[in-house]
Amino acid sequence: MMRPLTGLKVIEFEGIGPGPLAGRMLADQGADVVAIVRPNKPGLDHLDLANADLPLRRGKRIVAIDLKRPRAVEEAMALIEPADALIEGNRPGVMERLGLGPADCAKRNPRLVYGRMTGWGQHGPLSQAAGHDLNYLALSGVLSLTERPGAQPIAPPTVLGDAGGALGLAFGLVSGVFAAGRTGKGAIVDCAIVDMAAALSGIALWARSNGVVDGPRPSIFHDSPFYDAYRCADGRFVTVGALEPQFYALLLAKLGLADVDPKAQNDIAAWPALKARFGDLFASRPSEHWRALLEGSDVCFAPVLTLADAAAHPHNAARGVFRAEPGGRLDAATAPRFSPLE
Repeated sequence: MMRPLTGLKVIEFEGIGPGPLAGRMLADQGADVVAIVRPNKPGLDHLDLANADLPLRRGKRIVAIDLKRPRAVEEAMALIEPADALIEGNRPGVMERLGLGPADCAKRNPRLVYGRMTGWGQHGPLSQAAGHDLNYLALSGVLSLTERPGAQPIAPPTVLGDAGGALGLAFGLVSGVFAAGRTGKGAIVDCAIVDMAAALSGIALWARSNGVVDGPRPSIFHDSPFYDAYRCADGRFVTVGALEPQFYALLLAKLGLADVDPKAQNDIAAWPALKARFGDLFASRPSEHWRALLEGSDVCFAPVLTLADAAAHPHNAARGVFRAEPGGRLDAATAPRFSPLE
């Protein structure tokens, strides 16, 4: 497998969540990532920080430095001086007070791309406030996209906010290094989770401009019968997302709903009754029945799986989406994948 970032040197001041994940993404693609950790301090996974086998440390070199010691800043600077990029996830101002802020580092390495990972950003009224994934999604408006009538909004923990922020930081660092290679000048990458959540909402914002979400009309993503998760007789859930007319027509045919006109897919007035009918139908059989009938077809179907079930699913197993670590721990494989252009 190609590792396109081989030769890229990254210094990571280890925090929690998106910063370490961004570092792992870069390491997975071949970057030489050195994680500077605080000795004997609880942090990632609340485990011993000397443990290099933690999942978010995959592929990194671990260096323990107590930044409160007099010579610690110089030790860190010695690592930063030849680096291409840096990752830090402290509240705004912390690195400056340590003597490791962007201006300090620029004196030693003017080509450095300085990546700053925060929840709220480097400035603004909330920049010094604590927060977590759920809060950033709420303020960006993304969480509202999960709302259902009479039900509280919920999103998968850490996947959209923290991981979206990590992806944004990794993209920003690589973009900055590319520019530095051409101009000889480094840059500061101000990556806020709330910014990234909004940026990743581009399709949702486009849908809003067309009245599909966040408006007075019923939404195809929340109210239609053909885009939803349905409970089955065994208590498991399956999903259908037959948005396109040809997929919707096939779904109706496979469900045996010959009396439903596929050309009336966007008849909003008919949605509530048809949604209830879909619900009753899916609830009448176990999930295995629907998987046997619908999986692999063009009705846009997938069962809702646990992480363990997902790892064992034939498609994910064939692609090696997950990997088993020592002790039975489950982890995700490197993504995206690269191969020669031949």
